[in-house]
Amino acid sequence: MTTVISIHSFRGGTGKSNTTSNLAGQLASMGYRVGVVDTDIQSPGIHVLFGFSDDLENTLNDYLWGKMPIKDAAHDVTSVIAASAPVAEGGALFLVPSSMKAGDIARVLREGYDVGTLNDGFRDLAKDLQLDYLLIDTHPGLNEETLLSITISDILLLILRPDRQDFQGTAVTVDVARKLGVPALYLVVNKVPRGVDTADLREQMTAAYASETAAILPLAEEVVQNASAGLFSLTSPDHDWSEQIRTIAQRVTQ
Repeated sequence: MTTVISIHSFRGGTGKSNTTSNLAGQLASMGYRVGVVDTDIQSPGIHVLFGFSDDLENTLNDYLWGKMPIKDAAHDVTSVIAASAPVAEGGALFLVPSSMKAGDIARVLREGYDVGTLNDGFRDLAKDLQLDYLLIDTHPGLNEETLLSITISDILLLILRPDRQDFQGTAVTVDVARKLGVPALYLVVNKVPRGVDTADLREQMTAAYASETAAILPLAEEVVQNASAGLFSLTSPDHDWSEQIRTIAQRVTQ
């Protein structure tokens, strides 16, 4: 049985894709078969963290437009993980990227796509690749695609910054997720400045959303300097940011 995890944020710039890719890397290194789908089709980017250039072929767009089965758009990136950290027996990581080609993005914006086809793709990918975990990197905000991802999720991770606008937008998303009956919902606070009382911040999160905070990721200059050049939690495993990513991985596998 595949566990579907949607990673979402109400606004852009929260570090959602970086968190998604690092969580996927941790799960694969633990010995799980993991798939990541970049459904942020209007502004994709997670492929960069796995070393792909912007002109990559075989993407989610090709599947949505009927050019290939979704399994053919899945790139095996296990070697990226293995280059930075040991991968336990059975561990594997597959990425279904979205196209960065201007024409493809323009077509999505102009024509849209069938979210029902996307849903079928999630199911087929999980079955064909025998995935333990399927991670969906969503488009920020609330739209039809996002609602679909939330609806089919076993776990929803909501990423937010310690910012008033993020707090308000996340409250809306939490309310929608509860109405849709998501089985498990966790908050991840990212880019938290040094010196913030994390215990107090957790209490604020609990009071505001009545949901568990799975991790508090510090605003770390080292992560910023990494500039999407690989998976920081694997290349710098002793950093406290990396420790928090492992905490998320442990939480979602319980």
